[in-house]
Amino acid sequence: MIKYKLNCKNCNINFDSWFASSSEFEKLKKKRLLNCHNCNSIDINKSLMAPNFINNSKDQKIDKELKNLDVIKKTIDEYQKFIKKNFEYVGENFTYEARSIHYSEKKKKKKGIFGTATKKDLKELKEEGIDAQVIPWIENKNN
Repeated sequence: MIKYKLNCKNCNINFDSWFASSSEFEKLKKKRLLNCHNCNSIDINKSLMAPNFINNSKDQKIDKELKNLDVIKKTIDEYQKFIKKNFEYVGENFTYEARSIHYSEKKKKKKGIFGTATKKDLKELKEEGIDAQVIPWIENKNN
């Protein structure tokens, strides 16, 4: 299929039309089967058209961004595996456990912890001098 910009010489309007091929356009024109939809004139000519290029740069940019996201996801996954292997999960009790470890000499030698806390809780821990870090956590939904 090919799309042409057509011009009516009678009423001077421009319009687009699709044809099976350029030779099909010529056949229809010779048989006087092309007409203007506005004034019904058969005095129709092709106008100049800008070529239509396929822009692969946008697709390449999207592919590159998807690859970058895959690298980031893989890195986060490796961090999560390391944390699960080397730290104790305390869930919602993270704030309590962090304070408990910080203020107790016996518990400081214990395994590190990880869990969940609110922004407010983390701010309070920081004000108390307790170091707590926020990391992105991605739930594995492949199960």
